[in-house]
Order: sequence, then structure tokens, then C-alpha cells
Amino acid sequence: MIARILADTATDPALLGLEITETVLMEDVDSLGETLRRLRGLGVRLAIDDFGTGFSSLSWLRQFPVDVLKVDRSFVDGVTGADGDRAIVDAVLGLARSLEMIAVAEGVETWAQAAALRSLGCDVAQGFYFCKPRGHATLLAALSLSGGRLPWGDDADPAAGLPLTAVARRA
Repeated sequence: MIARILADTATDPALLGLEITETVLMEDVDSLGETLRRLRGLGVRLAIDDFGTGFSSLSWLRQFPVDVLKVDRSFVDGVTGADGDRAIVDAVLGLARSLEMIAVAEGVETWAQAAALRSLGCDVAQGFYFCKPRGHATLLAALSLSGGRLPWGDDADPAAGLPLTAVARRA
């Protein structure tokens, strides 16, 4: 079905990213693994969402064609504290790097969290600190004004021609 939609809309598969939660990933490993391999074969990017909250085996990460590991916000919440979350985030980021995946930290809400993630070498961070959710009309206006791309900024105002996104990349 996805292959047909991509063909019918003449969409580059690399522009499509699908996320699957770690918990769902473990429900039917064999069947889902084959489906993910077919999607990746089309060129679709794949992400594991909420990483670290399920009970998956790390050995499964080698077997799935995943491009992105998304660190769950429950760990990002404590990345500036002393309760071990920083060590967990650092370990997940290192795991993503060693498996040549992009690491995304979810739920960044403060400058301190963003700074801590940057110091740990996080590839991408997303959350309200960077941009609050926007409505459909705002998104369409921003896409129209920016030639179909979504650069970043929370103060984005499509009427002023400023870009919009909820993701900030590491400099």
C-alpha cells in the first residue's frame, strides 16, 4: 500500500519517515521485521520511538533496518539531574552512534535540557523548547512560503515569511 501511494503521488520515499514504538516492535518481531525490511527497501526512513521504555533486547536493534532511535522524554526530563537519566541518555546516544543511527531526544522543554543534550552529542532534539505545535493552516502557509521545507524557530510567523519546525539539529 505504501509503495502504491508513493508511486501514485510521485513522492521520494526518502521524504517519508515512519515511527514505531519500541513496545509495538516487540509484539511480533518476525512479521514486523519483514515489513520493516520491505519499507526500508523502498527507501522509507524508519525510527524506533520511545526507546528505553519497553523491554526489548538490544540484540534486536542489529536485526531491524532502523535509521533513527528516539530517546523517550522520560529520560530527557531528568537529563540535567543526578538520578542517572543523564547516564542513560548518554548510553542510548552512544548506542545510536555505534549502530550508525540518528539519535533524537524527545520532549525537550528547557534550555538546560537542550544544552545537556548538545554536550552529550545528541544529533537532533525536539520539543516545546524549540517550537509549540502549530495548526494545519500555519503549517501549510509555512510550507508555501519556504518552498516546501520546514526550517526552524518557535517565533515562526508564516505571514512574516519566517520558517517553522519542532526540530533543531546539532550545529
